[in-house]
Amino acid sequence: MTTDATTPTIASAAELGRDLTDSSLYFNRELSWLDFNERVLELAEDSSAPLMERLKFCAIFTSNLDEFFMVRVAGLLDQVDAQVDKLLADGRTPSETIDAIRDRVAAMITRQTRVLYDELRPALALNGIEVVSMATVTEEQRAGLRERFRRQIFPVLTPLAVGLGRPFPYISNLSLSLAVLLRDPYNDHRTFARVKVPKEVLPRFIPVAENSTVFVPLEQVIQDNLDALFPGIEILDSDVFRVTRDADFEVSDEADDLLAAVEAELRQRRFGEVVRVEFGASMSSKLRAELSEALHVEQRETYEIDGLLDLQDLWQIVKLPGYAELRDAPFVPVTQPRLQDDEEGEEVSVMAAMRRGDILVHHPYDSFVTSVERFVEQAVEDPDVLAIKQTVYRTSDDSPLVPALIRASERGKQAVCLVELKARFDERANINWARKMEKAGVHVVYGHPSLKTHAKCVLVVRREGDGIRHYVHIGTGNYHAKTARLYTDFGIFTCDEQIGADVTEMFNQLTGYGRPRSYRKVLVAPQHLRDGILAEIERVIESHSAQTPGRIAMKMNSLVDGACIRALYRASQVGVRVDLNIRGICCLKPGVAGVSENIRVVAVVGRLLEHSRIYAFSAYGSETRVFIGSSDLMPRNLDTRVELLAPALDPSVRAEIIDALERCLADDTNAWDLDSEGSWTRLIPSGSEPRSVQRELMAGHIARASEGVMQA
Repeated sequence: MTTDATTPTIASAAELGRDLTDSSLYFNRELSWLDFNERVLELAEDSSAPLMERLKFCAIFTSNLDEFFMVRVAGLLDQVDAQVDKLLADGRTPSETIDAIRDRVAAMITRQTRVLYDELRPALALNGIEVVSMATVTEEQRAGLRERFRRQIFPVLTPLAVGLGRPFPYISNLSLSLAVLLRDPYNDHRTFARVKVPKEVLPRFIPVAENSTVFVPLEQVIQDNLDALFPGIEILDSDVFRVTRDADFEVSDEADDLLAAVEAELRQRRFGEVVRVEFGASMSSKLRAELSEALHVEQRETYEIDGLLDLQDLWQIVKLPGYAELRDAPFVPVTQPRLQDDEEGEEVSVMAAMRRGDILVHHPYDSFVTSVERFVEQAVEDPDVLAIKQTVYRTSDDSPLVPALIRASERGKQAVCLVELKARFDERANINWARKMEKAGVHVVYGHPSLKTHAKCVLVVRREGDGIRHYVHIGTGNYHAKTARLYTDFGIFTCDEQIGADVTEMFNQLTGYGRPRSYRKVLVAPQHLRDGILAEIERVIESHSAQTPGRIAMKMNSLVDGACIRALYRASQVGVRVDLNIRGICCLKPGVAGVSENIRVVAVVGRLLEHSRIYAFSAYGSETRVFIGSSDLMPRNLDTRVELLAPALDPSVRAEIIDALERCLADDTNAWDLDSEGSWTRLIPSGSEPRSVQRELMAGHIARASEGVMQA
């Protein structure tokens, strides 16, 4: 990692004395996250992108927003209810933040609706794919839809009326519903009813005929047939709405049985407080008022949607077979050259390759299957392997890694799995895996109620000669085969003795009882990681001079931690160049005179989700120190999670990580630049050859893999 030939100006003593805790130096955490989701929306608005990819980002925007309300907005509302008046880092109160969120979200939803109706739907229609309303279908199509309603939809509907002895029905989280006003012509009695749209068991978009690519929303088909649900009753009014509930939970620090405590909280999750209600824009004021009163929501918790609700269901259209011309060109991950089959076509031993030197894999450019999965599977088969230990935060239902641990246990090896039961929205899957492993004899450890085990590592203990050797994989992403094809993540395979000893101690700490005073080479939260990062920053500050200019470069998902931000401000104040590649939340303000004018913040949001974390420090003109791992610089990561950062010790591994980081910082195709006012500006290619980190790495890995095959 190089530094500029010209050293940034060193701040004056007066400037160095500025209070770095001043709220004006920080962006609001929640509004910064909305900035990230706005970048996702901009990809849906990007007319240069393939049509299905734009539709995909439209769906992702909605699913991102749902989780934001279920967790972050729910937390703010809890603070308001508890009358917490502590100011947030930027000086806003929780209530002021909620109001600001509503304004931002309402404006973005309007943009999303506009791009869907004005651009994406017409473009889909030109390609033979239409989402139409019941008002526009032919009589023949309507008759076919009515028959389909009778046979397939009507049997799974349950109308729920409100009246004497019938309280307002419970409405589950994220369910789409029809609100219906009814009148009994016999006695003129009027009442309200709710009909759930069962899109969990039926497609959201119903084809107007068999094998047709013209679709009608399921809720409109139901709405057109309400007379079948309420025979003899007059339908006065009906419209669609959707409820979002608080889906976060806390587990007591004193829980005796963590598994039972998490299961109990999961049962309560569906009864969380309502935090958002989305109404169809055409809903009458009477129907809206009745719903708002019944759901106990304030005006600022309601959102009017002028179009389809719940656009994450657009995935159904995105996943239609065919239409290759409307999608990004497919990319098939390659095998890391050192892990490619030998000349005879025999599978290379991952551990033998590790003994010859550290190996770096970069997913999804490098295959997860022929690296991580192969490493674990070979360890299971190896008679000299004594133990396999692994962390599981999120994993796929079809992952071979957890079954591999079960096979290892059945073969008499010590198999240990640290399962994080509190991995948000993956709790049930992790509970199911944990029970299966326990039944097979795997040592399953759930961690501590107050900590989440977020570290990503596999430890293999192998008998060699008259001793043992540790083989370690440390990654930045989950052991999840599906996301390994969609998220960019690094993994280091090493049998470095000290790193092996460190990871062994971390596992022993988590499965046993102890608190290591320090680690040899790795940084582990919550005890040592923040201090380790701060020490590296201070080292750069101390060494910085005109002769040996320092530089700090970081890549992460989120930067929130106050202590780390203040340290980066101090680095900037003495003239250190700081380059930050932050995909999501950034509470640091770059470009503030006397504080952060030497800090640049850029975000890359593209075809793949940038997920890797890199921390690089250049000091004293010596070799750059580089760490990768699971942790962002957020208080929750540093204080209430078990996180692991590992150094890149091998020069070639370090160089490859730095190269990827520099490409992220040079991207001008899918990159946004942050200014001191909080505005993110999408970069425009300045040279004759636009820079795209993801495109460059795809091409580079294909070329490197081909060279490896030729050399073999």
